[in-house]
Amino acid sequence: MPAWTPPSISSVRAFEAAARLSSFTRAAAELNVTQSAVSYSVRELEQRLKTRLFTREGPRLALTDAGRTYLPYAGEALERLRAGDRALTDPGRKDRVLTISVSPSFAAKWLVPRLGDFLSVHPDIDLRISANPAHVDFADGEIDLAVRHGTGDWPGLSCTRLCEEAMFPVCSPALLQGDPPTSPADLTRHVLFHHRRPDEWRDWFAAVGVDPGPNVAHGPVLNEMSLSIDAAIAGQGVALARTALASRDLADGRLIRPMRHETAADFAYWIVCPHATARRPNVRRCTAWLLEQAAA
Repeated sequence: MPAWTPPSISSVRAFEAAARLSSFTRAAAELNVTQSAVSYSVRELEQRLKTRLFTREGPRLALTDAGRTYLPYAGEALERLRAGDRALTDPGRKDRVLTISVSPSFAAKWLVPRLGDFLSVHPDIDLRISANPAHVDFADGEIDLAVRHGTGDWPGLSCTRLCEEAMFPVCSPALLQGDPPTSPADLTRHVLFHHRRPDEWRDWFAAVGVDPGPNVAHGPVLNEMSLSIDAAIAGQGVALARTALASRDLADGRLIRPMRHETAADFAYWIVCPHATARRPNVRRCTAWLLEQAAA
């Protein structure tokens, strides 16, 4: 039997970039080569694999079934090579530094308040936190681990659900001293803080079977849920919060749930990283710690 011959690195890089960016043009710009070079490299890989990896859907590239199957393996192979480069240029980095990407709200309301526990349990890890609302691209190898909010459907990545989530009203204990809301209908007498879209509360009222009236969409709209929660803590109104982001303030008594009504959240928080990265000891330790904290 003839020995297996691996594909060229240039063809694998071209395929992975074109698949991730859905474009030969954007892949060429990222790789600093011509579009024809990307097209040639992908065609070379297709010929070697004896199957098509892409089809065209209008102006966009789309992966075939074979392309979707091959993509995780290509991405993992490239990530392993990047990890090898880092191990040679800074041998201690992979054992010492761990960079995690999270949203600003998750950083402020969930991760940062728990850092003391992480540092006491893992004093040998130099944790780096990158708070960014955008989903991180693992291609450059700068981010080791991310916590994302979504459905968990990110092909080519290792995805572990951090926790299930519900949506429910929260307010300051001080709000109960005046005109306390005890049912969903009572909430309409108070300022309602909205996260990103003014009809968020309307959807929640519909889910619990209450008609809140025409004015429910009024109220401040904030782009980070942590800001809505902080406004509620200050006694300025009621926020619609998710389990993970409200948990610490509820436990410490800064927030209360004035009623038990809640709805299931459409999305959850997930621990995400490339498959190759998931096997690194420090990533496994951090993942275990995140899951322990969420379970508690």
